[in-house]
Amino acid sequence: MLRIHVSGVDLSRVRMATRPDAMWETILSFHRLRDRRGSTVFGKWRKESRTRLNGEARLLSTVVPPRGYFPDFLTPSQGSAEPFGLDAGMEALRDTPVDRIRAEIGLLTAQAPLARRPPSGPALPEALAEGRTEPLGRLISTLRAYHRAAVEPYWPHIRASVEADRAVRGRALLDGGADELLATLPPMIRWRAPVLEADYPVDRELRLDGRGLLLQPSFFCRTTPVVCRDPALPPVLVYPVTHPGAPAVPEPGPWLGRLVGHTRSAVLRSIDNGCTTSELARRTGVSLASASQHACVLREAGLVRTLRHGSSVLHTLTPLGAALIRGGAPIAVP
Repeated sequence: MLRIHVSGVDLSRVRMATRPDAMWETILSFHRLRDRRGSTVFGKWRKESRTRLNGEARLLSTVVPPRGYFPDFLTPSQGSAEPFGLDAGMEALRDTPVDRIRAEIGLLTAQAPLARRPPSGPALPEALAEGRTEPLGRLISTLRAYHRAAVEPYWPHIRASVEADRAVRGRALLDGGADELLATLPPMIRWRAPVLEADYPVDRELRLDGRGLLLQPSFFCRTTPVVCRDPALPPVLVYPVTHPGAPAVPEPGPWLGRLVGHTRSAVLRSIDNGCTTSELARRTGVSLASASQHACVLREAGLVRTLRHGSSVLHTLTPLGAALIRGGAPIAVP
């Protein structure tokens, strides 16, 4: 059980995060990647993400175990920075003091034995604790690569889900203040003034001491909320958004055909992983001229990008096109 002690001053300083946190989503998605539960929501996302990974999971697993503690320095507060939190979060991670890295790696390794050393040198946790810049740079590069593979393509869905949750909490705040806001959090979190209780894998007491509390809805958080281990860090409660029983990566529904026409909808879906005009014609069962014309219209609409590839041309989806066929909001990704 997690118990967060909220004074009157703290209650007046409860606030909602304004956007998803790129660092929290990256780390928590890595938990979901290795978790077989929630297949209805995350199954398709897991399958797609794994095909894009190139060894990142093996390295990350040495600092982010499947359960239990992972270092707080992996989720700096700059991860929700405007306009994109990933770069700011990575810079904050790079600037983490060596003493803090060493202390948090100590907590990690006390929880479980270190991964077996590779032939080339110490395991990543050991190397990080030594304070050298190269292991930290390797961790940051790996996190970036993992984020590009498993988080960035789905950012429209992540942001839309978080914004939907914010709308619900915002209405509660307007209707009844911070008390009502805390009372409407997901059912694993219970407001019993002056204590906010939550299901948690261990017993934990967190005293805000007038610092307030940041509520951070998360797309990849599941079942239980998450807080930082270090009580001296700015208090943040990361909690799961409500997934309406639908896949995190929805299939295009009939609405897409009604929006752009059934043939053009089929053309757009066929381009999903990239194809030439000839391949597009074969996939959709239209003539070569018709396929070229549909691709041209979609390109002019900003949904498709066309590049010359040898003697042919290659059509690929733009972020806007990808967001459209996946049912996501057409917004930029970090």
